[in-house]
Parts: sequence; C-alpha cells; structure tokens
Amino acid sequence: MPEQESAPAIQGRIPAADAKHGRLWGFWSLIVTQFQTAFNDNALKFLVIYTIVGINFQPSTRSTLIFVVGALFALPFILFSMAGGYLADRYSKRSATIGTKLLEIAIMGFAVGALALQNLTLECFSVFLISSEAALFGPSKYGLLPELLPEKRLSWGNGIIELGTFAASIAGTMSSGFLADHFRGREGRAGLWLLAFTCFGLAASFGISRVPAAAPLKRFRWNPVGDLGLQLKRIRADKPLGWAVMGNTYLFFLAALLQFTIIIYGHDVLRVDDTHVSYLQAAVGIGIGIGSFAAGYLSGGKIEYGLIPLGAVGMTVFSALLYRPGQTMLSSETHLLLLGFFGGFFAVPLGAMIQHRPRVEHKGGVIAAANLLSFVGIFIAAGAYYLFSSVLHQSAAAIFLDGAILTLLATAYSVYLLPDSLLRLLLWVLTHSMYRIHVEGRDNIPERGGALFVCNHMSFVDACLLIASTDRSIRFVVFKDIYEHPLIHPFARILRCIPISSQLRPRDMIRSLRTATEAIQAGEVVCIFAEGQITRIGQLLPFRRGFERIMKGVDAPIVPVYLDGVWGSIFSFERGRFFWKFPRRILYPVTATFGKPMPPASTALEVRQAVQELQTEAYGHRKARM
Repeated sequence: MPEQESAPAIQGRIPAADAKHGRLWGFWSLIVTQFQTAFNDNALKFLVIYTIVGINFQPSTRSTLIFVVGALFALPFILFSMAGGYLADRYSKRSATIGTKLLEIAIMGFAVGALALQNLTLECFSVFLISSEAALFGPSKYGLLPELLPEKRLSWGNGIIELGTFAASIAGTMSSGFLADHFRGREGRAGLWLLAFTCFGLAASFGISRVPAAAPLKRFRWNPVGDLGLQLKRIRADKPLGWAVMGNTYLFFLAALLQFTIIIYGHDVLRVDDTHVSYLQAAVGIGIGIGSFAAGYLSGGKIEYGLIPLGAVGMTVFSALLYRPGQTMLSSETHLLLLGFFGGFFAVPLGAMIQHRPRVEHKGGVIAAANLLSFVGIFIAAGAYYLFSSVLHQSAAAIFLDGAILTLLATAYSVYLLPDSLLRLLLWVLTHSMYRIHVEGRDNIPERGGALFVCNHMSFVDACLLIASTDRSIRFVVFKDIYEHPLIHPFARILRCIPISSQLRPRDMIRSLRTATEAIQAGEVVCIFAEGQITRIGQLLPFRRGFERIMKGVDAPIVPVYLDGVWGSIFSFERGRFFWKFPRRILYPVTATFGKPMPPASTALEVRQAVQELQTEAYGHRKARM
C-alpha cells in the first residue's frame, strides 16, 4: 500500500531526535541502494559492449552496434522518466524505490538467460530493460534527497550521492572488464553475480525512511509528451533552474560520448585489453567521485553554482590533452582522472539546483523531466559517436578534442545565459583566498519568496561576503557614484544592483525605492546597508529609514544581518584609508549571522536593535572559537 500519511502525523509519533536519526539512516540506505543500481546498470551495459568488441566485427559494424547499445540504454529514460516522476509524486518515494527494485530482480533474471544463451539481440534488449527500471527509479532517488536532508546539507548530500554513484560506476565498469575476460564464453555466470547484487540492493531499500506522498491525488497522464511540456514550462519559468537542466543535459551527453570513446581509445590507441580499458573508465569515475565530494565540501553548506564554470574549464583542458600523440596508459589515466574531477565540480551544483528550486508538489515531475532530458543527451551522444567515428572517420583521440571544443562552446553559452555564474566564481575565489567565512543562522534565510536583508556596513567587500554566504541571488541597493564606477559598473549590472543617491531629486529617489519594492514583491532578495556609509570607527552607526519606505505595503520579511570580523581587514577603514594595506592575516575569519525574520512594518530602530543583538551573539561565537 502506498504511504500517504501526512508528515505532521508521522512526526507526532516519533521523537525529534529519533526522527533525525531515522532520516540519517534512511539517507545512507538510499546511498547503498543507488550504489547497487548504478553498479548493475554500468556492469551489464559494458559487459554487452565488451562482448561486441570481443567478437572482432569490422570497425563500421562495431561502431554501429555500440551506437545501438548506447541508444537502447538512453531510450527508456526518454520514454519512461515522466512515468517515474508520476510514481515519485503520487506515492511515497520509498514505496516507489522498493517497487523498482523488485522489478529489477525480474529484469536481471531475463539478462542471465540472455547471457547464458549468448544471444546478442536478447542481451541488447536486457540493456533496454535495466535502463527502463533505472528511469522509473531516478525521480524517486533524487526526490528523496531534499526530503531526507535539510536544505543546508543538500549540496553535501549531492556530493555523497554523486560520489557513491560514480564509485559504483567505477566498480561496475571495472567489474565488467574483469567479467568479460574471466567468463568469456560463460557470460551467464557473470549475470548470476549481478542478480545476487540486485537482491542486496532490494534489502537495502527497506532501510529508507518512510516519507509521505507529495501529491497523493495526482493523476497519471498517458501522454508523456504533454506532461513533459507542462514540466518544461515550469522549468523555463525559473531561469536558474532552466540553466541547470540545460547544463545537466550537456554533462550527460559529454559523459556518454567519452564513455564510448574510451573503450575504442584503449583498444585502438593504447592497445590494451578489456581489463585495462576498465581502468581508464575507472579513472574518470574516481575523478568524478573525488570532485563531487570536494564540490560538496567547498560549497560551504549552500548551492554554489559559481563552481560550474570552473568545472567546465577543467573538463575542456583535460579532454583536449588526450588528443596529444604519444599518450601512455599512465598519462591517459591521469588526464581522465582530472577530467572527471572537474566534472564533479560541474555536476554537484547542477544536481542540487534541480532538486532544490522546484516547489515540493512539482519536484518529482521536474526531476523526471530533467532526468528525461539528460538521457536525451545520452541518446544524442550515441548518434554523435556514430557520426564522428563512422561518418567523419575520426580517431578516438580526435573525438576527445571534439568534446573539448563542444564543452568550450557550451561554457561560453551558459555564461552568456547566466553571467552571474562567472561572477560568483570570481567572488568565490576572492572570498576563499582572502577570507574564511562562517555562517550562523542560515535557516533564517527564506528558501523562496521576497525578503529584505538589512546589514551593517564594514568594508567595500561586504556585498561579496554576503553573496558568498548564501545561494540566493541578492540585489543590492548601492550609491549611484559607486554603481557607475568603471571598475564596479559591469559587475553591478550583472547583479542587477539598484542605484540610489541622496543627491537625486525626490522623484528619482522614489523610483529607486519602488524598484526595490517591486523586486521583493516579485520574490527576489534585496539587501540594503541601512547605515548609509562604511563605518570608520568599527561600531554600528544609526540606521536610515529608507528601507521602511521600501517595505511599505509589502508582505515579506526583513532579515537582520551582521558581518563580524570584517573590521580591520584589508578593505575596511583603517588609519585614514580603505585600500593599500597589508592584510593582518591570510584567510581572515569572518562570520555572517542571519537573524530571525522580522515583520515588514518593523522600524529602523527595531531592526538596528536586532542587528546589535546579532553583534553580541557574534562576539560570543568568536570568543568560543578562540
């Protein structure tokens, strides 16, 4: 029976500590279940591909059959991902996960028979079936993460699941090479090992925490194209979400293209056997796993999409290096490892954005649509490999160069669509090379909807420090002279800052304040430094009342913010100057404290008092860490 109890009803019977422990246990059970699924998917797919390579077909026939296997692996995600999204929303994602594991046992039984009969047609069909099960499981897998983890640990959770997924890919691809060599002519026995591991995955799925159905009244749509159109409309309405889905699709395209290429690269360029080819595949997987874990850690408890351009540049460089002649097994493994490492930087923020940004009731459908599109990318990759290898007659090394060029073009286009991703990368580098930021009260930041941040003003980089403290986009109210400064203006335009000046005519002043009001009403976050100037004494100055006008008639919270530890750093005022000072220390410790949201009608005096209380708390935290 589907689990449709409400979350409050469940929580009412379980103590908070036990519920937290149960959710953590459920998270790790999901990781184990996903590991087994990814292992079997890759092991079976590559076992069939290695079988094709081992038959010694003509190169054109070999490329065609590899294209067929790749297409059969991708096609079910195009056909059945929306059905998986329906299951993830209509029923408990735990129930949907257990159901797909039961289905996998039947599919693996069919695969064992196909491998035992050495029937290539049935083997290819088993790839289609195992991929169909994965398509149904995908939306539940990713939809469970935000239900098992708080938002501040979502990037960490994505790092863990990506690490587990690619560790499983490593094990699966390496095992397929070993199984292909060890059980050549007796592939049915290899299938029995995969069937046994499927049973282990089913057992692990029962440990996933019980969660309620997100939309128990949702109806199934027999027209998947119509359902996809509805989800795409929702995705397009959220520009960062659409950007993330597009980037995720390209990532899967590139990964699939390189997977096909690595097999032929190993056989034709490096002249190694199936087991050593699996080491090349493993190098990519290890790199992605380490990169994913590092990206989750470096995100600092938020979704840091500034890491995406960095990942794209790294993938471009190391993919191009594989084109150079004279590659050895060691150099190829090193380049593939680093290519995968930067791929992890690319993957984790995108996955976290896709999971976090949709509304709860739409999450399963949106994730299913993103899953479908990612496998459209894989399907296209199979065709691209056939085009490059069979039509254009390019070598495997040249296809790596093609991937580098395509990644460079895709990166340039993505930065054009969302230029603040590049700016966030620059700010991330700045704040992590000069400052060490600690965030308190992150849960006080509204996940959605408009809000006004009211912050103290200590230095010229306060805005950078706030951007680095949260994944929400912030529009800053800044003085017109600073906004129009030649060095600041390009960045201020990207951030869509709101220029304002006390020297403006009253009509212009009102227009600036109205712009801020409309931004908050539209669901954006606006920040104002209510002191009106950078403090020259290190103490909190009186707050101006302009933000009261901004919040007049607005139904959104005011969030008090205090930046602690900035005073005395290189960009704060000291000895009569703001700049040209040597830093007292590298990685200057800074704390950003977000207070509890306040009513929109709060006065300047009340908000200043709240910020002052945060100052006292921040001082206590600083003393406790010393």
